[in-house]
Amino acid sequence: MYDFAYHKPSSVSDAVAALQGAEDGTVIAGGMTLIPTMKQRLAQPSDLIDLSGIGDLKGISVSGGTVTIGAMTTHAAVANSPDVQKAIPALAHLAGHIGDAQVRNRGTIGGSIANNDPTACYPSACLALGATIKTDSREIPAEEFFDGMFSTALEEGEMVVAVSFPVPEKAAYIKFPNPASRYALVGVFVAKTADGVRVAVTGAGEGGVYRASELEGPLSSNFSADAIKDVKLSADGLNSDIHASSAYRAHLVGVMARRAVEAANA
Repeated sequence: MYDFAYHKPSSVSDAVAALQGAEDGTVIAGGMTLIPTMKQRLAQPSDLIDLSGIGDLKGISVSGGTVTIGAMTTHAAVANSPDVQKAIPALAHLAGHIGDAQVRNRGTIGGSIANNDPTACYPSACLALGATIKTDSREIPAEEFFDGMFSTALEEGEMVVAVSFPVPEKAAYIKFPNPASRYALVGVFVAKTADGVRVAVTGAGEGGVYRASELEGPLSSNFSADAIKDVKLSADGLNSDIHASSAYRAHLVGVMARRAVEAANA
């Protein structure tokens, strides 16, 4: 690990000032990705801005059909929240199956979204539920936030402060986890809303999370697993690696989607 200057601000404004004033600074939330990367000397930030001391970035609230979660809220807190379990049980289920207990108690929703790992679970929830990512300076629709593998619409010096999720009529998330890392080999989040059905897929696409429009049309007309049982999904643009071929991932997307619809209707 290379040397760096360490900052622990107590407010969002102080964190932004430290980040913008650094030569090559970065924020650290749970550190699930950043710390291992720094240990391997694959990252060399000049300054590390620790967000753990900012109380305003933690917490969950429900108001007007929207669940808002602070960026520094841990996966365990989301999974165990009675408010989330009642309003969007699929989101609580998703959070409760990220990694292991250690990861869930350290990792945060803001860190996961900002990192946009192509196998992470939260991006699929954001895309399927039509979430809004709130930063220190603006609000970004999920459709515009995720723009490629490990890439987002965040500008230099900008940080996530909260994520707001509209409450759907029905929703479910089902993933096929890598048995070692628990990352999604393929994960599918299905959400039925007043405006139709949205299906988001993580773990499969070469460019990261994406919407499966081939499944959304049939499900918007008939929200049942039978409605998509004969849909043939292309393997084009899907990952192929030592864990699964692109063809197998295409098959898994269909299977996980049907299981998600069944879970949402249960």
